[in-house]
Amino acid sequence: MKIQRFILQHKTQTAIVSGALIAAAFAVKGLFHWQTGWQAALIAASILGFLPIAIQAYQALRVKVVSIELLVTIAVLGAFIIGEYNESAIVTFLFLFGALLEQKTLEKTRSAISELTKMAPASALLLDEAGGIEKVAIDEVAAGDRLLVKTGAQVPVDGVIAEGSGHLSEASVTGESQMAAKGIGDRVFAGTILENGTLKVTAEKVGEDTTFGKIIELVEEAQDAKSGAERFIDKFAKYYTPAVLLLALAVGVFTRDLRLAITILVLGCPGALVIGVPVSSVAGIGNGAKNGILIKGGEVLDAFSKVDTFVFDKTGTLTDGKPTVAAIKDYDPSLALTELLTLTAAVERESDHPLGQAITAYAAVTDYPAVSETKVVKGQGIAATVAGHQLLVGNEKLLATAGVLLPAQMQADLELLQKAGHSTVLTAVDAKAALSIGIKDQIRPEAAGALQQLRRMGAKQLVMLTGDNQVTADRVGQQLALDVVKGGLLPEDKSAYVRQLQAAGRQVAFVGDGVNDSPSLALADIGIAMGSGTDVAVETSDVVLMQSSFANLVHGYGLTKKTVANMKENIAIAVGTVLFLLIGLIVGYIYMASGMLVHELSILVVVVNGMRLLGYRRAPKSVAEAKAKSAVPAS
Repeated sequence: MKIQRFILQHKTQTAIVSGALIAAAFAVKGLFHWQTGWQAALIAASILGFLPIAIQAYQALRVKVVSIELLVTIAVLGAFIIGEYNESAIVTFLFLFGALLEQKTLEKTRSAISELTKMAPASALLLDEAGGIEKVAIDEVAAGDRLLVKTGAQVPVDGVIAEGSGHLSEASVTGESQMAAKGIGDRVFAGTILENGTLKVTAEKVGEDTTFGKIIELVEEAQDAKSGAERFIDKFAKYYTPAVLLLALAVGVFTRDLRLAITILVLGCPGALVIGVPVSSVAGIGNGAKNGILIKGGEVLDAFSKVDTFVFDKTGTLTDGKPTVAAIKDYDPSLALTELLTLTAAVERESDHPLGQAITAYAAVTDYPAVSETKVVKGQGIAATVAGHQLLVGNEKLLATAGVLLPAQMQADLELLQKAGHSTVLTAVDAKAALSIGIKDQIRPEAAGALQQLRRMGAKQLVMLTGDNQVTADRVGQQLALDVVKGGLLPEDKSAYVRQLQAAGRQVAFVGDGVNDSPSLALADIGIAMGSGTDVAVETSDVVLMQSSFANLVHGYGLTKKTVANMKENIAIAVGTVLFLLIGLIVGYIYMASGMLVHELSILVVVVNGMRLLGYRRAPKSVAEAKAKSAVPAS
């Protein structure tokens, strides 16, 4: 066993020595006409190259697998017995050299995951209660621990910044090359790099539970998961190899031509067919991982490439998922707009309502006036005293209850805002209507252009399903030129519509980010989760867009189509090579060594062809598309 292990561990060196012996054999014959030296070198090369191939064939037979190595072993033995030492030596060398090239190129296709694994944090700087710093292994860090991250260091855990600020490179998690500015309260992810600043981070997720850890786990599982094409070829090889053995035996018995039978064994090796599809699959998944797109396996590649209907959730998917101030107008000439906004933001600081948070974020006030006598009116808003003024901040009902009349212009403006899908917040100062604010969950600026690209790439129907009211849903649908828009839906209604599409023969991809999207993500032919979404959505999906980017959705769709096309190209190359060799064998222009050379070259060709996917990046079809940013109006 030790000898077998030693031989297999040194296959590369064996191939090199074998090649050198073959070169020496032809040199002594051509230069010195030394027949004995020529034969001795070829015999040595044959035996040396034969050993690792025969060991692999034996190991496969022990588990009842008739492998490619068995075909070569029998062929080499036959060639050796009939004295064709040059054939046996060249065949073993080419087989070993082809295996070496295959190994090296496959290692490169898996470079995306190996680079990720190398980037996984190994240690952390742990802060104790007294402020001391201790360097500990990452396995010793627990949720709740406080860690120090210095400039140039990796963030070791998923957590929240407790102190400090800085710019982080999050390319390892999101695929985005731009720096992300982070401060107190912001989330950080394991594996990202602090380019400047110093942070104190409270750990939330550690080890395999971090976003980075899950990325590695998902990509490893995906690269091991086989597509339908791969499973078919595995099954094909299982029956094809014994069939070639029987064919060679039959040819040998009926023709009495041992050389021909041995040549059939050599040329019958389905190497390119067996390796062509897996290398395409691994390279495609690797390209996705490198660009922040997690594709969970070969089966997903197949299904995603066939999608003809995209179904989108609205909030957090087609829109930013975060309401922002989109329109603001004042109606009290006695107070400046900036003063009105400051007073309103001071009141809204007392609330954790999303609309209030949007107003305080928009106001960006650093020095707030004092707020007193705050009274929250449920479902209406807040009444408070600010800087000597009596303020009402809320909806129309709050002002009406307090007897505040709305000027005609304000009423007209409110009607326009509400028709455009805005939520409105009104401010009254000292019993006088003073300010209207329109707040809206904005459509992602890149959404419209990306959706049109999906259409050009094969999407026949674009659908939006949302829990929002139909008026708001229709407004978004019109701006994005969607085919079907349905509002006021519960999670079960969304799932039912996905089933309806599937029953009509559609290949459906559902794109969402929330817990309520999980049933539809799981039910669709392909579930696509925005990486900024919930853990449940990410876990139940088939594809994860770590940047929550529509550009990545387009890239992923194009990548899967390109990968499946690449698989078909490799199958065509492999089958074409077999036909070429068989015809050449019949006609008489292919012999054992030349056939083996063509066979090994075909393996190299399919591997290199598959590797092209590592550099895939969808090119814009026009200058306009390259510069396109959807011109979606704020209102």
